[in-house]
Amino acid sequence: MLQDDTIVAIKRSKQVEANCIDQFINEVIILSQINHKNIVRLLGCCLETEFPLLVYEFVSNGTLFPHIHKKDPGESPSLSWETRLIIALEVAGAISYMHSTASTPIFHRDIKSSNVLLDDNYSAKVSDFGTSRFVSCDQSHLTTKVQGTFGYIDPEYFRSCQYTEKSDVYSFGILMVELLTGKLPVTFARNEDKNLLDYFISLEKANELAEILDIVVAKEEKMEVVNVVANLTAKCLRSKGKDRPTMKQIYLELEGLRKSQNCLDTIEESHSITTYSLHSLGLSDDELPR
Repeated sequence: MLQDDTIVAIKRSKQVEANCIDQFINEVIILSQINHKNIVRLLGCCLETEFPLLVYEFVSNGTLFPHIHKKDPGESPSLSWETRLIIALEVAGAISYMHSTASTPIFHRDIKSSNVLLDDNYSAKVSDFGTSRFVSCDQSHLTTKVQGTFGYIDPEYFRSCQYTEKSDVYSFGILMVELLTGKLPVTFARNEDKNLLDYFISLEKANELAEILDIVVAKEEKMEVVNVVANLTAKCLRSKGKDRPTMKQIYLELEGLRKSQNCLDTIEESHSITTYSLHSLGLSDDELPR
């Protein structure tokens, strides 16, 4: 807590090795150049102590990971489908901003559910920019040794060591699978012959997603919206980066879906109010307008 009673979060380096300090410095440089409501704010830093410290805004609900991955099979999921859709939209907006709106484009390079924070209202904040990189506007890729989190790494990047903006898109696609299914990207306890990604894609193609959806998502009345999101997710996971949509395209599609869902909710609410009003006038269901 600061002197003015502001609660903050402090990230402390566990090691004093050069690469760890370099990541801290890189995060300071990156976050000092960007400003977006869905990206965690860096408030200050101290790099001269034995263990470097970064000071961030405090984001009260922690990471997205425990909110979609239940420890106990009988535990109830905490996030509604509507909230999951909004989180996906906000994360997509933040990454789209980094790719195409920031003064210098940025590749995040470690998009995953444990790097998305949730505030009091479950609004998303993308975090952890230690391995992120600036790229020039005419630069299509970074050639680098493979880094990232197993299960989220773009297979094209894994083969070529060339990281592109579509590698972030792939990682976002894995995050979307998590939101839809509530399942871990990688687990050694799964009994299926296929991994989660292959299983999801095969079910999406066969229009049999109900087999894998999280119980909260499967109970959603507007399954047409869920199916569109699942189809968009499958596009993010295409094997070739050039065949994947950009983050801006993803954001615009999710924004359109969110608006259409709000419109449907308004129409249904209006219909319910009208029906109640007509019932109060003594009209039966057969007498109501169709």
